[in-house]
Amino acid sequence: MESLSHTLLFSWLADVKSNPFQYQGKTLSKHREETADGYVTRLRCVYQSPNQQAALSVAIGQLNQDLSLAIIERDTGLLCVEVCCDSPLSLTQLQLISSVEGVETFAISNKQARLNQPGLLVMDMDSTAIEIECIDELAVMAGVGDAVAEVTERAMQGELDFEESLRARVAQLKGADEAIIQTLCNELPLMPGLVESVNVLQSYGWKLVVASGGFTPFVGHLKQLLGLDAAFANELVIENGTLSGTVSGQVVDAQFKADTVLKCAKEWGIAEGQRLAIGDGANDIPMIETADYGIAYHPKPKLEQAADVAISKLNLKALPFLLVLD
Repeated sequence: MESLSHTLLFSWLADVKSNPFQYQGKTLSKHREETADGYVTRLRCVYQSPNQQAALSVAIGQLNQDLSLAIIERDTGLLCVEVCCDSPLSLTQLQLISSVEGVETFAISNKQARLNQPGLLVMDMDSTAIEIECIDELAVMAGVGDAVAEVTERAMQGELDFEESLRARVAQLKGADEAIIQTLCNELPLMPGLVESVNVLQSYGWKLVVASGGFTPFVGHLKQLLGLDAAFANELVIENGTLSGTVSGQVVDAQFKADTVLKCAKEWGIAEGQRLAIGDGANDIPMIETADYGIAYHPKPKLEQAADVAISKLNLKALPFLLVLD
């Protein structure tokens, strides 16, 4: 057999009764997700459409060693094939798989968080759970968009102290009508894949929390909309129907978000190894590092360096594939 037909490969994978598959002198066998902990290499290839299967099957065939494969299913709308072997893959082999267009690869360890055990996910909100930065949108509605957006970007890149930048941006909103808050709540764009991932995690009893450097009306909206277990953010001061340009109470900064992981895990009795966090910016680094498994979502460079894994090609539908069933 000179070439590996993707139709043949994926038909073989779907056939529960089929025997190991011989290809160019190598053996492709199959495993079940819950039996994969013993492999040295465990790589998940997540993709959007069967259209990616042709290129993916070619890449799998070119790894040139005995492999065990499994179809991994999560109810998010994405597809996944797990590739396992008894030896490490070389950098060249890893690049061969990860370079397939439309396919995102994730290395899975034997200590990966278990989806079917109690767990905690703490999420950033702006540009992670939702597609926008709320303060930037409020600023546009208040007529001070450009000035605030520049400060926001510098803060997310880690160039400015978060609390200082927050207060400076909020000060620009002084005098704005409080009605802009409800208007934005009504139009809040959820990040693609958020609902699907939340549904999967909640179906297994996971605790879900938003910890945001944004503002309480928006995290409250998400909490109610998605049935989240807790939500933390900054409190905008409103006086006589207008924004005062200040926040009250403790600022939800990077350290607060990190502390939220530990506090919520203790409150709900979440075991070590089952505490996850996800974010996109430098302000999420302490939270990501405090969690047992830190996920960077389409991240700024500094966060990607600090995280255990990055979702860079796909949307949040990929998140449940980072967890394993046993």
